[in-house]
Amino acid sequence: MDTDTGELIPAYVFVSTLPYSGYSYVEAFFSMEQECWIAAHVNAFKYFGGVTRIIQCDNLKTGVDKHTRSEVMINKNYQEMAEHYGTAIIPCRVRAPKDKAYVEGTVGIISTYILAALRNQQFLSLAELNESVHERLELFNNKPFQKKDGSRAIAFAEEKLFLLALPQRQFELSKWKIATVGPNYHVSIDNQNYSVSYEYIKQKVDVRLTKNIIEVFFDGNRICSHPRLYGRFGQYSTMEAHMPPNHQKYIAWNGERFIHWAEKIGENTTVVVRFFLSRYKVEQQGYKSCMALLTLADKYSAERLEVACTRTLSYTQRPDFKGIQAILQSGQDKIKDESATIPSDTTQYGFTRGAEYYRSNKLEYRRDN
Repeated sequence: MDTDTGELIPAYVFVSTLPYSGYSYVEAFFSMEQECWIAAHVNAFKYFGGVTRIIQCDNLKTGVDKHTRSEVMINKNYQEMAEHYGTAIIPCRVRAPKDKAYVEGTVGIISTYILAALRNQQFLSLAELNESVHERLELFNNKPFQKKDGSRAIAFAEEKLFLLALPQRQFELSKWKIATVGPNYHVSIDNQNYSVSYEYIKQKVDVRLTKNIIEVFFDGNRICSHPRLYGRFGQYSTMEAHMPPNHQKYIAWNGERFIHWAEKIGENTTVVVRFFLSRYKVEQQGYKSCMALLTLADKYSAERLEVACTRTLSYTQRPDFKGIQAILQSGQDKIKDESATIPSDTTQYGFTRGAEYYRSNKLEYRRDN
């Protein structure tokens, strides 16, 4: 029941039964989507303390993509889970419930022993519902058989010896996406960026995402993996080995080193670098602009870069890389007598005529027409 509106929310019950003992696992979910379907299997294996050698399931879409007389196609994520646990998935024949008669019978018993017993109770969360379900489940598994000695729990002690051992880590549901490696040798997934070797730039790759990691595949081969990033958008996970050789030399740079480098060139270059480092909330976001400025010094000389920075700061208090680059490309930094090319009424922002000038001319033009 929704705690705010009082609306009743339907829940779907997953039932898994072992064939010899009838020992069962039951859990309620809000949907029958793949995430719940996989989680139910993982929880069932954990409850049993082992893995069956074969899983026989219904032909639901979250588990089986296609089932014909000649072909069975298991869902990709479901197949991955089976491979992780070392088991095989053999779906029942279509419209042949007798293929899994034991679990079909258990569903009927559970409907009476567990669900009917809880039908008059109200639950305010799924966890609260499952807590009551599991209490009834323990009673069900330990309930004596009617026509033979023992119980499901006693018979399970013998059957458990034949289960496969659980792997060291439980399976994590994954999602697959297709991405293109960008010019900066990173793939962008969910607004986060992960590096790939620069040799794969412009190539399409398959990306597998789990809760904790992302893996990148090219032609079926895994080429890298990263811890998955969460939080603010635009974060980068970059491995030094993925960088081109000319980028690796910048890996040790930091804010203090950029400032020290700028001080060797000149006062105004230092001002520009300090501005690049301070205009972002996180200093590292300004490194790219500082590195680009460094390459201008290599291309045009440190002296010309200092003049270009001086010229830019005379126009604006918020310099940018493109403006400095444009000055160097056009050769404006080589003009020694700046006052000869810039009108004396230039403002601090570089405007030669005010808004009133253009407004008055526009009105006269309209009157002439």
